[in-house]
Amino acid sequence: MNDDLKSLGFALEKYPDKVETFPVDQLVLDSARQNRKRTAYLKLAVPDDVVKTLRGDKAARDLVLIVRVPREIVDRRDSRIVLPNEVS
Repeated sequence: MNDDLKSLGFALEKYPDKVETFPVDQLVLDSARQNRKRTAYLKLAVPDDVVKTLRGDKAARDLVLIVRVPREIVDRRDSRIVLPNEVS
């Protein structure tokens, strides 16, 4: 996962126009919470080119991630107050 995060950080910094985002809540066809008989799942409808990049040789695949940003961070995006852990 560290390599994936490193790749994501690099892509966002150097090639932000090439990174695609898909709001998962708009792609959900079906979902279920976990219970004793099965795990939780999401059934997503994604563009065909995304599906094509998940098949075949692993070296030729695109990196497709689901990224969750906690609500408290989303709420802070327009804040002018800089918290100690936000200083870089």
